[in-house]
Amino acid sequence: MAEIKRIKTYIQGLDNIMGGGIPEGHLVLFAGEPGTFKSSIAFNMMYQNVKHENHIACYITLEQGRDSLIQQMTEMGLDPESVGNDLSIVDLALIRKNLEKLGQQSWMQIFKTYAHNLKENIDYTILCIDSMAVLTMLAEFTNARSELFHFFEWLREMKVTCLILSEMKSGTDEYAQLGEDFLADGIIHLKMEKVSDVNFQRRIRVVKMRSTEHSPDFFTLLYGKTGFTTTRVISE
Repeated sequence: MAEIKRIKTYIQGLDNIMGGGIPEGHLVLFAGEPGTFKSSIAFNMMYQNVKHENHIACYITLEQGRDSLIQQMTEMGLDPESVGNDLSIVDLALIRKNLEKLGQQSWMQIFKTYAHNLKENIDYTILCIDSMAVLTMLAEFTNARSELFHFFEWLREMKVTCLILSEMKSGTDEYAQLGEDFLADGIIHLKMEKVSDVNFQRRIRVVKMRSTEHSPDFFTLLYGKTGFTTTRVISE
């Protein structure tokens, strides 16, 4: 059997428990509540793979403005300008303000056109969609589960590794709202855990990852000068 090619998450410790990272071509949900580092982890993964592994990446933001995202990531030491045009940031949030000008095309058709044209132009190998909640809201599905199935199949036909950010409601264990968790090849769950009356701790676990043996346990997620790191849970 051929060895599976993998994309590093560049989270120290996490790649080790996944045999080196996420299998190439997988569609992976990064699911968590607000403030759990979903966009930062996804962007860092893309940035590091562009910088060190010669990948080409595309980050499509549907919520946060492009300038705001660049400022946030630059403050974390992830300046997109330092990797040139191999990391594209596409702000489709602007389209939300001008939907009435788009004619008869559906919003999903427009999304696919942007993503496909970029693939043709720069041949990116890693794609991030931020976020699934906004994409499904704008798409206005009439048969959500069926249309999402076809959307995921379309993403697979793109031959890219796709990171999809999925918002979770506080206090629930639902990784997705419309069945994306069943369609995805992997789920990485991020959460904030209360460890005292005044302290919270970010935690991460691999819920599932097809073609991969991995621990299902939570790990403490830390961020510092050396980037993202996981450790055994520090305290309960």
